[in-house]
Amino acid sequence: MKGNPVRWFEIYLQDMARARAFYETVFAAKLEPIGSGDLEMWGFPQARGESGASGSLVRAAGVPSGGTGTLVYFGCDDCAVEAARVAGAGGRLHRDKMSIGQYGFVALAFDTEGNLFGMHSLR
Repeated sequence: MKGNPVRWFEIYLQDMARARAFYETVFAAKLEPIGSGDLEMWGFPQARGESGASGSLVRAAGVPSGGTGTLVYFGCDDCAVEAARVAGAGGRLHRDKMSIGQYGFVALAFDTEGNLFGMHSLR
């Protein structure tokens, strides 16, 4: 395997408007519509040619959301900033910013759809 193993992520949900508002508020970012067909997809910003992965919110009939075994970590300058926005955006903070030693800091939260996600920063 060459490069970073994670290339893309998808966060499945039931209420696109609610979930999109949550992620746009927490990360102060604008999501853009992508995809077609039976899937409703809104993509996170991406910088082609740079390291890391981008992904999207996905609403698809019959696909459950919340409580899955996948944990996505979003990169942040200081994850305490984004963690502080979670409750105001309708989510629930699971774990405040905590040190993971030489690897930086993480915070964990639940979005409006019940999905657990992480935020990572080096400071």
